[in-house]
Amino acid sequence: MSTSEVKQPTWLEKRVRQDEIDKYLVDGKDFIPQEEIPLLLERHKNPDAKQVRDLLDKSLAIQSLTPEETAVLLNVEDPQLLAEMKSASLKVKLKVYDNRIVTFAPLYLGSYCVNNCSYCGFKTDNINAERKVLTPSEIVKEVEALTGKIGHKRLIVVYGEHPRNDVDYIVSSIKTIYSVKAKVKGHESCIRRVNVNAPPFSIEDLKKIHDAGIGTYQVFQETYHLPTYRKVHPANTIKGNYRWRLYSMHRALEAGIDDVGIGALFGLADWRFDVMGLVYHSLELEERFGIGPHTISFPRLEPALNANMDQFSKTRVSDEDFKKLILVLRLAVPHAGMIITARESAQIRKEAIEMGITQTDASSNIGLGGYQKEKSAQDEKNQQFILGDTRSLEDVIAEFARMGYITSFCTAGYRCGRTGECIMELLRNGQEGKFCKLNAVLTFKEWVDDFASEETRKLSLPIIEREIAQIRQTNPQIFDLFMEYYRRIEAGERDLYL
Repeated sequence: MSTSEVKQPTWLEKRVRQDEIDKYLVDGKDFIPQEEIPLLLERHKNPDAKQVRDLLDKSLAIQSLTPEETAVLLNVEDPQLLAEMKSASLKVKLKVYDNRIVTFAPLYLGSYCVNNCSYCGFKTDNINAERKVLTPSEIVKEVEALTGKIGHKRLIVVYGEHPRNDVDYIVSSIKTIYSVKAKVKGHESCIRRVNVNAPPFSIEDLKKIHDAGIGTYQVFQETYHLPTYRKVHPANTIKGNYRWRLYSMHRALEAGIDDVGIGALFGLADWRFDVMGLVYHSLELEERFGIGPHTISFPRLEPALNANMDQFSKTRVSDEDFKKLILVLRLAVPHAGMIITARESAQIRKEAIEMGITQTDASSNIGLGGYQKEKSAQDEKNQQFILGDTRSLEDVIAEFARMGYITSFCTAGYRCGRTGECIMELLRNGQEGKFCKLNAVLTFKEWVDDFASEETRKLSLPIIEREIAQIRQTNPQIFDLFMEYYRRIEAGERDLYL
């Protein structure tokens, strides 16, 4: 066979770099002990109350729990101890992140996918799904709606795994998003930080994504339970390679991306196993890179077009178990941001906020091109799954205000270098919350002045006044500078941060 006749590797064959898996293995093994996790869960049934309370004290000291300690909390059934866990989880959240909730919007940019995950509306075999990749002009229109009409400053952009939305498209689309400047009341409104939820990439490609100026890079393992993973992700697909996905965050950190986000799709396998998997993953990143996950997400399995939900009848997660896993993860990984999304109902999201959630989306539309269409109905042919909460950003903000929380649109940390190891240290010693309170007030004041109705404004201003009083008391050394920035925002300046 001549050189010209040598078969060149296909796009699919070039995706997985085995050397970028093997380099992280220890004696040929990955960091998820499949056989040990069920044993730990069984060993710690009926935990002692004193042992549980000692672990709550450890969490309140912002120290990560071990897998064995996590197994103890997962086995708590006593109502009194569960109530104490809930109280501790909220205290941890307030200690690390203060009483703010960060908001964002998801923006789906491509629905083509080469994978065939049995639970997903975008699986390649779903011939009824409508496929699309947004053009630059369509991206501009989506962003104009998000930042010019709704007021979002932070996005999570979502891509399928396909040549049409590969790394070059991702980089180009991020640059397009950052270029959009919408006019609101005589000044510019724009997206200040783009976070990315995308497939696993090589270190070389991840460096390109890093250089595009992203915030957090997310890849969710879906499930850490290997037998289930193999069952729902066909072996002849890229996603069928468990370890290529498992080491996504390792490659991202090596590529220079400071903040990474992990998650599991609860409902595919035993939820307790996946909580343990997330804890093992967090500890692995801490031990190897000195940086734990910036965020942990826990989407719950939802119906999707041509996805057979009956296959998951034994593993679907009840509301009570879902709230419990949030408590356990907040306590086990106390430094991490915790994200709940509009997959969940408004009521579940409200309850979850009181358990230590730090981030959530609002005004969410996951149909391709959906933000351009005002009040567009959900279309299962054009979205990955069905949302549980489609309330507007303003409705969500009003609810937060009634609950006593301030909504934050802050992206200052990314632009001031409070990322990676720096933010991990600030989070653990409780200092990041001080910065966050300052910038939460400044960015919330922007949004209230630019987008709030009179009713929402009346709800929001007392929250702002209360926060300012707390800043005066707890952060006096910077109070005068903060108030200077606040008055400049009142006068019409935008994007001031400390």
